Amino acid sequence: MKLRARCKSWIRGRPRLHGALQWAKRRRRSLITLFVITAHVVGAITSVRAIMEVRTAQGAVAWAISLNTMPYVAVPAYWVFGRSDFRGYVSARRSHRAEFQEFWDKFEGTLDERGLVYEPERSQPFVSEELAKLPATTGNDGELLIDGDETFRSIFEGIGRAEEYVLVQFYIIRDDSVGQELKGALVERAKAGVECFMLYDEIGSRLPKAYLAELREAGVRVLPFNTTQGEANRFQLNFRNHRKIVVVDGREAWVGGLNVGEEYKGLDPKFGYWRDTHMRMEGPVVQCVQVAFAEDWGWAAKERIEALNWDPVPAASGRSMAMLCMPSGPVDSLETCTLFFLNAINTAKERLWIASPYFVPDEQFVSALQLAALRGVDVRIIIPDKADSALVQLSAWSYMKSLHDVGIKVYRYTKGFMHHKVMVIDDEYSTVGTANFDNRSFRWNFEVTMGIADAGFTSQVAEMLERDMADARLVEEGELDERSFFYRLAVRVARLAAPLQ
Repeated sequence: MKLRARCKSWIRGRPRLHGALQWAKRRRRSLITLFVITAHVVGAITSVRAIMEVRTAQGAVAWAISLNTMPYVAVPAYWVFGRSDFRGYVSARRSHRAEFQEFWDKFEGTLDERGLVYEPERSQPFVSEELAKLPATTGNDGELLIDGDETFRSIFEGIGRAEEYVLVQFYIIRDDSVGQELKGALVERAKAGVECFMLYDEIGSRLPKAYLAELREAGVRVLPFNTTQGEANRFQLNFRNHRKIVVVDGREAWVGGLNVGEEYKGLDPKFGYWRDTHMRMEGPVVQCVQVAFAEDWGWAAKERIEALNWDPVPAASGRSMAMLCMPSGPVDSLETCTLFFLNAINTAKERLWIASPYFVPDEQFVSALQLAALRGVDVRIIIPDKADSALVQLSAWSYMKSLHDVGIKVYRYTKGFMHHKVMVIDDEYSTVGTANFDNRSFRWNFEVTMGIADAGFTSQVAEMLERDMADARLVEEGELDERSFFYRLAVRVARLAAPLQ
């Protein structure tokens, strides 16, 4: 303290130095004041944009409050995560569809000629062709693939059968033993003269240059989805391509919850056993899955894949399952994913079982689930007990009372980490796909969900979910009330952020 006082005294004895320091202090205070004022003005202006652009009222309110109260953090966050429109993709999609319209017209005509069009009744869950912009088809076969070993074996064997082309798209591809196996399978096929195309999400996948170089040197066309291309998207990280698609020769397709990595085979010590579901398909639905990949490739590569097979044929097994491929994303004019799942919930008459690792629905979904339970539907929801996101886990607890009040059963899977996205509606309808039961999948991510209208397949899915419920604990009514006050407060705070999750 004495040294500080002596320094101040010494400075005061030198008027020029003292004056310069006082000017610097005033200057600093002025700059801080200017920064604070500018931040709040920019926050207020950005909040107007959020109110005008964010798709939901809850999201708009959350952004408007944060932009005006915490603009220093919220403004850059909104520039990166807040936009609701993905600029450029819509025009790229329109251009791409115009380019292969001739092939598509022929495809639809052939479907009709061969009796492969499925025409559901209006009361059925998958009367959503208008949403999908793709036809519901029959003449398909589907194989349920449970967990990583079974799924990867099926996919890699399918790639090995490719004679013309392979399309591969995943949100996450890791450079580990599973990623190396995928690379080896594609390199082998490319060297055999098969055209190979691979898309990956550049945020979900952090692939080293050597991995990509080896693929490209072998002739594999590999690209990031590249959401940031274009001036308007330069800082945009919000729209992730969460799809997991493999197509071989336009004859086989795979869609489901698994990415490419060792954790999906249960080899990550943090998560241990990894519970997931994929499916393999044959039949005309494969061309519909192919459309989703082709449009994403058109955006990423700015070019069309020429030699795709658009000739629909029934599955070789002779089975005739009805299926609908539902691609969804932030470029759709309607909230495709939201409407698809709401329609499925609203048409359930006896049973509605939902498995999702991320359960953060908005109010319209909570209301739809409550109404289903009130009309006598057996509604059950399976979520992980061990989550990979603390915020999501806290948010999920906030819905328990609303669900318990109408008799909905919630199971927390305890055997390991549950990651699959599956639904059963009554005895005939089921879904397997990539979309979680949260705001991000419903509105921001590019997703793909397969709707299946087949009693046999749905019975397999239901049996699988019954085994999951046997490996789960039923959440008791009032269980959250037994937690500490601070935990319950954290749950309520997390719920406030639900529109942004």
